[in-house]
Amino acid sequence: MGESPQVKTKAPQYDPTPCYPVLADAVAVGWADAAGTLPKGTRVLAVDGPAVLDWAAVAAGVRAAFDDRRTPVEFADVRTAVRDWETVRRLTDSEELRGDPDFARLAGGDLSDLMDARALAALADPGEGGAGESGAGESGPGEDGAGESDLGEGGVLRVLLGPGAALADADVLWWADLPKRYAEAAVKHGRGRNLAAPEDEPPTLRRLLYIDWPLLDRHRDHMAGRIDRWIDVTDTVDPTSIGGQALRETCRSLAARPFRTRPTFNSTPWGGHWGQETLGHNPDAENTALGYELIAPESGVLLGDDASRCVEVPFQLVVALSPVDVLGPAVHEMFGTSFPVRFDYLDTVGGGNLSVHCHPRPDDMRDVFGWPYTQHETYYLMRAGDHSKVFLGLREGADVEAFHHSAHAADAHGTPFDIERYVQVFPAEAGQLYLVPAGTPHGSGEGNVVLEVSATPYLYSLRFYDWLRRDAADRQRAVHVEHAFRNLDPARSGEAVARELVQSPRPLSAGDGWREELLGALPAMFFQVHRIAVEPGRTAEQETDGRFHVLTVVDGQGAVITTAAGHRHSVHYAETIAVPASVASYRVHNQGPEPVRLVKAQVV
Repeated sequence: MGESPQVKTKAPQYDPTPCYPVLADAVAVGWADAAGTLPKGTRVLAVDGPAVLDWAAVAAGVRAAFDDRRTPVEFADVRTAVRDWETVRRLTDSEELRGDPDFARLAGGDLSDLMDARALAALADPGEGGAGESGAGESGPGEDGAGESDLGEGGVLRVLLGPGAALADADVLWWADLPKRYAEAAVKHGRGRNLAAPEDEPPTLRRLLYIDWPLLDRHRDHMAGRIDRWIDVTDTVDPTSIGGQALRETCRSLAARPFRTRPTFNSTPWGGHWGQETLGHNPDAENTALGYELIAPESGVLLGDDASRCVEVPFQLVVALSPVDVLGPAVHEMFGTSFPVRFDYLDTVGGGNLSVHCHPRPDDMRDVFGWPYTQHETYYLMRAGDHSKVFLGLREGADVEAFHHSAHAADAHGTPFDIERYVQVFPAEAGQLYLVPAGTPHGSGEGNVVLEVSATPYLYSLRFYDWLRRDAADRQRAVHVEHAFRNLDPARSGEAVARELVQSPRPLSAGDGWREELLGALPAMFFQVHRIAVEPGRTAEQETDGRFHVLTVVDGQGAVITTAAGHRHSVHYAETIAVPASVASYRVHNQGPEPVRLVKAQVV
């Protein structure tokens, strides 16, 4: 049942940087090593990547590397080939969310829609114009006579830099990538530029999350088969890189074996400290509110011998390169290359209540926000604080009009109100699953660790009430009263909530020293949540049946997962692992001295 809200137990085996070997290549370090892989005779090199990247630092690194090789270089900034800003804004806006301060419709179309095709073609032409026109500067051969030009006498390497460079006619394509957690942090601090924005336009998270990322992700995935070198520029001075063929072979090898993504934690005003105290994450951060264990739009996979010498590639790229192997044929047919389930932590241990919010119902998610499927969720309580709560569903007979009025007064005038007049509360019980279909008001209370097993959309939390909480700038945090009430499902109220959304486990299968049970399922939700329990020294048999699994160890020290093909992977307490559909059969063995339990999600 309940536990102390201050969790002190350390999980020493939790690995925050799981790494996987690179096939047929070694991880190179530095721009010089990357430059050394450029084929002789290359005349045009395209370096593509995200808009928020420090492209001046990339240009400086490339310039120095080719100077050392006595290769004369001229640069062209691809950002000068975008269409005018008013046209870009018109193409990426929607009537329903025009002027909305927080949300935008997910951008459709392609990056090429924002580019001036003639201007882009002119930048790739090594004849007229050159570096002077592009404003990027030029570098010639080194003065000491060392090295040898890769282009031969009289040759000049033209380097196209910036988002969309791959759309130009180039001989070689490099992809310079920055993990999304750095991009988000940069924009929060006012650094970098939004996609296709003029230099003097301040960057916004609204455009980064809803416009830039969808367009750039589609562009990257479309170009994945052409990339000649993948460069992780987390360190712009000494980036790490691997060859394009090794990138693709390694990603495809992951699609045939269990693997983990790199977990990250973010801080928010309501955040707790379980991630810091138990898992060792971000010890100097304000808190560890949101823990992304596996979330397709942001998670990365580390490739290399160890975390000190690796490249990070997007989890979504692994899926895009092998969608049938990762997802399974039926799931691929339903969701394309979108990995439709996410696992994350909501840490309020020593923190505060989450906002009470809901997520868009299916029609609104599709027609207003642009996601083809909606954000159904579940809360699995890994830890429950003494007297902690879970907010879930409306009270029987709740006056929705009065609720709307109270929420509006709190937002507009800072008037507090008792949310429990309208929203039900349940005791937070460790080991219990709470189902949260779209449109259901919900939130975790303080003192809990929630493993959120959910549909992948994660950017549309529509807040009814946030306790008049202040942000880092001492402003009242935004709520989204009209969005939230438009999507409120009044059927999720009263006794139906306890009966349908707080389900008891049902047995599914069992063997010698293990069992599997169904924790929660609803006809409206496309995924189910199971729990596997394995006694010490015992092994649970599992079949993917053509659909991926995702598992997290929620009790015990951990387990060893072994596939029929012989792949073996340890997974420890609080770690999450993806099992691709192509694995087919695998075994979960408990080598520890105590029982182990794993939560498992699968599409049905």
